[in-house]
Amino acid sequence: MSLQKEENTLCFFINGKKVTENHADPETMLLSFLREKLRLTGTKYGCGGGGCGACTVMVSRFQPATKTITHYSANACLLPLCQLHGAAVTTVEGIGSSKTRIHPVQERIAKAHGSQCGFCTPGMVMSMYTLLRNKLQPSMDDITQALAGNLCRCTGYRPIVDGCRTFCQETNCCQANGVGNCCLSGEVNTEEPEQEKPQLFDKNDFLPLDPTQELIFPPELILMAETASPQTLTFQGERMTWMSPASLEELVQMKTSNPKAPLVMGNTNIGPDIKFKGVLHPLIISPTQVKELFEVTQTPQGVWVGAGCSLSEVQSLLEKLVIQFSEEKTELFKALIHQLRNLGSQQIRNVASLGGNIMSAYPNSDLNPVLAAGSCKVSVISNAGRREVPLNQDFFVSFGKTILKPEEIAVAVFIPFSRKGEFVRAFRQAPRKESSFATVTTGMRVFFSEGSRVVQDVSIYYGGMGPTTVSAAKTCAALINRPWDDENLSRAYDILLDELALPPSAPGGKVDFRRSLTLSFLFKFNLEVLQKLREMNVIIDELPNKMQIHPLPKEIQPSLQEFQHVSNNQSNLDPVGRPIMHRSAISHATGEAVYCDDIPKTDGELFLAPVTSSRAHAKIVGLDVSEALQLPGVVDVITAEDIPGKKVRPFGGYTEELLAATEVSCIGQLLCAVVADTRAHAKRGASAVKISYEDLPEPVFTVEEAIEKLSFFEPRRVLEKGNVTEAFKSVDRVYEGEIRLGGQEHFYMETQSVLVVPVSEEKEFNIYISTQAPSFCQEAVAETLNIPSNRVTCHVRRIGGAFGGKVTKTAILASITAVAALKTSQAVRCILDRGDDMLISGARHPVLGKYKVGFMNDGRILAADVQYYANAGNTVDESVLVAEKIVLHMDNAYNIPNLRGRAAACRTNLPSNTAFRGFGVPQSIMVVENMLNDVAMVLGRPADQIREINMYKGQSVTHYKFEFCPENLLRCWDECKLKSDYSARCKTVDQFNQQNRWKKRGISIIPIKYGIAFTDSFLNQAAALVHIYKDGSVLVTHGGTEMGQGIHTKMQQVASRELHIPPSKIYISDTSTNTVPNTCPSAASFGTDANGMAVKNACQILYQRLEPIRQKNPKGSWESWVNAAFFEKMSLSATGFYRGPDLYIDWDKMEGEPYAYFTFGACCSEVELDCLTGDYRTVRTDIVVDIGRSVNPSVDIGQIEGAFMQGLGLYTLEELKFSPSGLLYTRGPSQYKIPAVCDVPLQFNVYLLPDTYNPHAIYSSKGIGEPVLFLGSSVFFAIKDAVAAARSESGLVGPFSLDSPATPERACLACASPFTQKIPASKPGSFKPWALNI
Repeated sequence: MSLQKEENTLCFFINGKKVTENHADPETMLLSFLREKLRLTGTKYGCGGGGCGACTVMVSRFQPATKTITHYSANACLLPLCQLHGAAVTTVEGIGSSKTRIHPVQERIAKAHGSQCGFCTPGMVMSMYTLLRNKLQPSMDDITQALAGNLCRCTGYRPIVDGCRTFCQETNCCQANGVGNCCLSGEVNTEEPEQEKPQLFDKNDFLPLDPTQELIFPPELILMAETASPQTLTFQGERMTWMSPASLEELVQMKTSNPKAPLVMGNTNIGPDIKFKGVLHPLIISPTQVKELFEVTQTPQGVWVGAGCSLSEVQSLLEKLVIQFSEEKTELFKALIHQLRNLGSQQIRNVASLGGNIMSAYPNSDLNPVLAAGSCKVSVISNAGRREVPLNQDFFVSFGKTILKPEEIAVAVFIPFSRKGEFVRAFRQAPRKESSFATVTTGMRVFFSEGSRVVQDVSIYYGGMGPTTVSAAKTCAALINRPWDDENLSRAYDILLDELALPPSAPGGKVDFRRSLTLSFLFKFNLEVLQKLREMNVIIDELPNKMQIHPLPKEIQPSLQEFQHVSNNQSNLDPVGRPIMHRSAISHATGEAVYCDDIPKTDGELFLAPVTSSRAHAKIVGLDVSEALQLPGVVDVITAEDIPGKKVRPFGGYTEELLAATEVSCIGQLLCAVVADTRAHAKRGASAVKISYEDLPEPVFTVEEAIEKLSFFEPRRVLEKGNVTEAFKSVDRVYEGEIRLGGQEHFYMETQSVLVVPVSEEKEFNIYISTQAPSFCQEAVAETLNIPSNRVTCHVRRIGGAFGGKVTKTAILASITAVAALKTSQAVRCILDRGDDMLISGARHPVLGKYKVGFMNDGRILAADVQYYANAGNTVDESVLVAEKIVLHMDNAYNIPNLRGRAAACRTNLPSNTAFRGFGVPQSIMVVENMLNDVAMVLGRPADQIREINMYKGQSVTHYKFEFCPENLLRCWDECKLKSDYSARCKTVDQFNQQNRWKKRGISIIPIKYGIAFTDSFLNQAAALVHIYKDGSVLVTHGGTEMGQGIHTKMQQVASRELHIPPSKIYISDTSTNTVPNTCPSAASFGTDANGMAVKNACQILYQRLEPIRQKNPKGSWESWVNAAFFEKMSLSATGFYRGPDLYIDWDKMEGEPYAYFTFGACCSEVELDCLTGDYRTVRTDIVVDIGRSVNPSVDIGQIEGAFMQGLGLYTLEELKFSPSGLLYTRGPSQYKIPAVCDVPLQFNVYLLPDTYNPHAIYSSKGIGEPVLFLGSSVFFAIKDAVAAARSESGLVGPFSLDSPATPERACLACASPFTQKIPASKPGSFKPWALNI
């Protein structure tokens, strides 16, 4: 388009400063503007789709009509810059910084240990800050609602909630004090009269919240809003024009002349389409100035709500009306409120509009079924005038399409009052309880004449059961003019089943589950209607209590974190063993902490975007980059031919190509990379690269296909003890079973990030990178560029989460980026989009475990034969090592005299899987624990008894002939049973299950024995470099990388103890290969063990070196000693080194010492399950862990909680879905659900086992990063226990199959309720499923 004259100037405020933008581009979102233009990098990029909350900011606007200022939180990644005219934006930098003063929200999240890697913290801070600007004393419910849209992958949320809880009005109770027995719980603590239990933080240290200190709303904007007459705003970008009309008439004219132009209010629908689907709209109309779209009018029949009102505004309007009017008039309002509370997140509801939600006509819309069932209507306007259109089955025509003409505009929505005798209900089921698109949703309305149970009118609509919102018209017809009773309803279920048939290959999958939900929801509606009719005395027969359904509990209870005091004789200066805050926590909370992508751009810097394969198994026939090179801003395309050195990375006897040249073996394999002047140009260039393929026959996706084709990465590993074959002959019973475990995406909050800066001479490169293995990346880049390693320096300041996923693929991305930097002689940055990251980087290995177990009638297991198949993907990566760790850990806590384990890494045409926290152990032990569960079910005995009978006792030997003492394992187990009150709660659970038909509780207790350190002995080494400067300050560098696990904080504690100086004198800047060379990856829970010993060694050398100076001047200060040493010409710098244990495993002899020691733990979890929907809540979790003597209890408890929540995600929630052609469907937080605040156990207690020590690690501590992840399986087994209780109601007893993750779908179908049993099974092989079963 030619540039029009009347382009406007965009004017808004950020953090109190005026910003004017003369050429605002409609494609620019606030997030990139803040980060790239204003260098405000506190607001983070986490997903780009409004699904993770890392980019949360506060938007404030003045409302001239009411003369009030509104504040709301919003996702900056979806907020178009052009929408902000006249608004004031506050970012994390605007509320406080360490340079001025920090805000109480920032302080409390930091001091309550609510920040680990820190990447999500600014978003958390801004969500909480906005809540406090609107409500000075929020309730716990307000807090959990405000944080529902903010994801965190490190902490497990408990400390974040505890920090925020201190703002509650309930704070005068000891509940808010983080830990300790509550006065309300009636527990009297008699154990420690002389000393109260230590706490993780002290609430009395916090700054008070003072609302007078907040930034004021800019007076200039008030003046602008009150005096300026509305004018049409036009903004023109490179490819798009944005127009904001000043009046309704103008809007109608614009839409008439541009019927295809979308109307954008919140950009929560159009935004993701543009961003993720590449949709281009030459013109966008934004009607935010049209006041008719925001008007609310009450009539005697109901209320007209402006279509432009945000969903939050609609919710608060309806909540006010519910209070104002009688109960019988507000049935529909309450049903809508019910749906609105769970629709999206607070940030989404604050910007998404009611009209947008209706008009986008999503098949699984939460509101449309309720609006349609409630007989709502829409008022529309066009050139032809106004008309009212009923929201009924004719309104939704096809996917994303309504009956309205393209030029028509929805102005308002009419929501009627309900009548006496009318009941409206809404139900939804989603993969995660909050902030998740629904699987199935429904709106149901029934009307009875007074005093009768005969149905006068009924309306039922469903979402998620086809391409549109569908009406169950035949079912309704069968109910009208008939009494509401069992006979008519059971006929209705059968009609409904026929009416809403889904083909077995329907998009979205879960077909049997979705069909059963339609029946379950109607049944739930039936129970609610019967209850209402009873209240109105229309029917007198009592509904048995057992049949009633109450919602799952959701109130977060105060939790305990118990650890030991440091001993009385420890010096007050010595920080070891104290709960010290993460050394960067304040910087995390203020947004000042610098991550890879926060490093300022250098002059001429370029951006690299990868191009990936779209076929799973094919020859590359052609690679055409000509069109990409024509595009604006594109500088070059990097292919395999540009690589001057090694074109492959070797690993485990195999190689992996950096860029595929002739053949691809998975969708998402790297082919080439486009380098351009901006991120947007590089991405456009990448999508313009044309690749032609010739498909190769029969790709392999599942482990079954790999087994059939003998497609394995060698070697396969076997460990055996005793004589398994013979033992099977002498047992009372033999049982065979299997369990499948799905994979797990790392979902670190900071995506893969690398910046390569060429130094202008002698081919030297500085690499700033988010990796766990800086030396590994250094070596990869040097070999790729064919230069020595001494020309490549890798710097890692901090990592926004890693979990094993930032080692192998990171090195490959760094190598490709370095090739681009070499070729262009410019700095090149590569930050993967969340979707690309999930596609390219691989995940945890999905595993199929098959077992045969022989046992006696008393529960003793005498023989077990277990076969593991791990889906490795297209390259070997670390898969063989994962298979090794799988068989090494398969005994877990159990002494099975005859045991055989075999593990194979299957080679498939899926993206290569890689290391992930736990490294095969969570899959390995899960199979064995499931086997024990089956034994218990066969024998009809409690599972904990079977576990106890078979546990290691006394001095023991593992199946690889390694001696150890299981005393602390048994102590953890007994302590966990005691602390969780296990036996009493088992009885309560049974009682609950007898009293409830449709809700069941389950409880389970699970142990863990986890080997610490690397089996490859050479990796157990570390070095450190410590400098003392003349002013007495100390600089420590070591080989560990800080990724949220608090290693720098612990190293500061170590140096403080060894040098006898306060931690404030010690600084740790970054981890770099030019200060400490040849480092090992920060992994295997061994970072503190190794680097702590190296730092200790260096500090001891220096302290001893100063001994003569101290003897001369014993009363002198640290500074005076250091100064004197300098004048005495003593070196004030030392390197420390730690040569770790010599570990090994001899696979031929099947014996060895693969681990330095074991970390032990036990965990008890209880869940409550809704058998009709599969929804569950973890009611309580108690974890006891033996971690020796903790170096830092707050950091270690944070690791325990975070690992547990990640495990809970693995075993109950997170599902990777692949299409039948091998494409990953789940490429972002909207499709892939990690645990959120709503998934935290309502009571979450952690106890560190007291009075234990560990001679094998620094200060008697133990590695803790990985072990507890497996304990998340206690929730899986609690769900399985609840499902077993539900099955017994249907007469089903004994072992049954439940694969991991135990999602609502799997749990619901396993419950085998009368409704799931009605669903006819589709014959496997008769259809192509929507997703593969990996």
